[in-house]
Amino acid sequence: MSTTVLLRGGLVVDGTGALPRRADVAVRDGLITAVGTAPPGGTGEVVDLDGLVLAPGFIDVHTHDDRLLLSDPSMTPKLSQGVTTVVTGNCGISLAPLGDKMAVPPLNLVAAEAGALPSQRFDSFAGYLAALEAQPPAINCAALVGHTTLRVTAMSSLDRPAADAEIAAMRTQVAEALAAGALGVSTGTYYAPASAATADEIRRVCEPLRSTSALIASHIRDEGERVLESMTEAMEIASALGVRQVLSHHKVLGRANFGRSRETLALLDAARRTQDVCLDCYPYTAASTVMRKDAAAQAQRVLIAWSKARPDAAGRTLDELAAAEGLSVDALIDALQPAGAIYFSMDEADVERILAYPETMVGSDGLPHDEFPHPRLWGAFPRVLGHYARRRRLFSLEQAVHKMTGLPADRFRLAGRGRVAPGMRADLVVFDPERITDAATFEHPKTPATGIESVYVNGTLAWHQGRSTGARTGQVIRRVH
Repeated sequence: MSTTVLLRGGLVVDGTGALPRRADVAVRDGLITAVGTAPPGGTGEVVDLDGLVLAPGFIDVHTHDDRLLLSDPSMTPKLSQGVTTVVTGNCGISLAPLGDKMAVPPLNLVAAEAGALPSQRFDSFAGYLAALEAQPPAINCAALVGHTTLRVTAMSSLDRPAADAEIAAMRTQVAEALAAGALGVSTGTYYAPASAATADEIRRVCEPLRSTSALIASHIRDEGERVLESMTEAMEIASALGVRQVLSHHKVLGRANFGRSRETLALLDAARRTQDVCLDCYPYTAASTVMRKDAAAQAQRVLIAWSKARPDAAGRTLDELAAAEGLSVDALIDALQPAGAIYFSMDEADVERILAYPETMVGSDGLPHDEFPHPRLWGAFPRVLGHYARRRRLFSLEQAVHKMTGLPADRFRLAGRGRVAPGMRADLVVFDPERITDAATFEHPKTPATGIESVYVNGTLAWHQGRSTGARTGQVIRRVH
């Protein structure tokens, strides 16, 4: 069915980093057909955008939305903040090809218990993408295959490096995922199921990436004291393979490491002279993942995000609950397992320094299945625009939009996305530049952002004036070989 929309008179921030300009944008059949000054009259719907910004839809490059895309295709946490595309399968954990294997932590952040939801377990990456195409979500999705997931499927025990036959089995699964359209491979050596993996194992498993357009996204072993060593290991793996790389949710953790972003970014500058490496980050000083004693020990404060053993603990601080129950923090952590937490363990100056770095993209790293999630799930992108661009003046509006649109589209090779230009997909967000801000807080983490007027996904209005339209026009974006 032919659809035509003229978005008239908005301030167009086109995703390239260029200065904003007043322009009309014409959309037909899911594509942007013209950007400029439209004559009066014509056919189709005309939408007046006077006083509003029109930008490419935001691209969330670091998500754990693998299952949410199927279990709640409305994708309200992302659509409500202007996100039109998500990249799943980060941190070494992907829903496919886990099959019926046990979802050991941190795989339990994305996978339901085996057998509970058979329609949301997949033996192959192709099967996962086919399910998304059969039941389209409200936004677009692209996916990485996780090295930790592959270890769980291929190995008899996870507390050792992989044997040759296991590496061969994982390498075959990587090749199959790439053939199905995966953007590349993610790693998560920080987590127990992959911490015994050597750099050689990862390089050999990822060998099918060589000489392709695929990339490797690396959650490094340590973001605290050993951050430089861990960055170096990850970048050497990518360099040996000759592939592009994203360093995931880059940060420095723990008070003893406050200020060390100067060192990490200097190391990144040096590496970029010889290889293609960039990074993503989220705009908060708190991290969130599974409950771990080492992570709790280096945090100033810990909020409990969820606990299977104690669901009532969600939203309470670890110290408060331990004191109330007469337990040590370590004993309480044991009693809560399996569980997840929010860790206040970063310095604001480091967050700003990393966020302002020219090669930094924005990723929410939200955990959609947490009972009491980190507010980044609902607010990361408006926070960049409202808090960091408008209030803090860390960068200009056009630079902020570039970090969330054109830059990730280029780095992840998402053809036809990330810019407002003729011939591009009409993934668009309309917002009030003076009102846009995050409303989700650590006390009320599921509050939608303010200032988002409308969101179009592949040319169809998907979000308008604070609510979903019910449209399900998201597409699976497959890697171009």
